[in-house]
Amino acid sequence: MKENTDEKNCEKIIVHINPDLIKLIPGYIETRHQDVKSITNALKNSDYTIIETLGHGMRGSGGSYGFETITDIGKALEQAAKDKNVEEIQKHLSELKTYLERVEVVYG
Repeated sequence: MKENTDEKNCEKIIVHINPDLIKLIPGYIETRHQDVKSITNALKNSDYTIIETLGHGMRGSGGSYGFETITDIGKALEQAAKDKNVEEIQKHLSELKTYLERVEVVYG
């Protein structure tokens, strides 16, 4: 499982995933899209607990599925929520949105 996350490249981010996970990945990615919506709503309501919980979940699950970047973003979101740092939450939420838009999964 390997990610190519060249920040200078605005093209797709290629992530190589174990073929054993082929049935799980679409649902995992869809759940992350839902997390973006949930975090956006929680931020509007200053509900840092939800953001912290979702960040913690991403931190714990990203690497297991082969998405190390999601782990890193989740960790950063979790900490920003603990600190109630709106600017950092917005920054990492934007990173997550961009990542999800650009990620392309290759099995094998």
